[in-house]
Amino acid sequence: MKRVPMTVNGEKALRAELDRLKSVDRPRVIASIAEAREHGDLKENAEYHAAREQQGFIEGRIQELEGKLSQCQVIDVTSIPHSGKVIFGTTVVIVNIDTDEEVRYQIVGDDEADIKHRKISVNSPIARALIGKEEGDIACVATPGGEIEYEISEVLHL
Repeated sequence: MKRVPMTVNGEKALRAELDRLKSVDRPRVIASIAEAREHGDLKENAEYHAAREQQGFIEGRIQELEGKLSQCQVIDVTSIPHSGKVIFGTTVVIVNIDTDEEVRYQIVGDDEADIKHRKISVNSPIARALIGKEEGDIACVATPGGEIEYEISEVLHL
């Protein structure tokens, strides 16, 4: 079985979503289905069909989350000695050499990646270029527009 890396916060978020689906959403949908059944003919009952469809989505998401959590390998980056190297879970401040634009990213698992919150997947091209490098190193990232060089200005273990 392939282990999927995940941060402590990522695992907590998935567990919270799973708990909500099981304890809040699933019972609510079951109650909606029971209520819709009381209205009579199920063939033409839109409420019943909508509730059954929603139940299918909830059950599918529960199975998906349980599968991800069973395969995850939680990595607590705060317990790893700070070596200055870019590793899974670290936050990296990089500077585009051509434009001097500074960007800060945290390298996280696939399920946690959220570019709006500056979290990039460990499997993304930029993270793969950064992993193993140290402060002051140059990382070349292949993009559709050509290679971009970034200097690693800071590596944080938050």
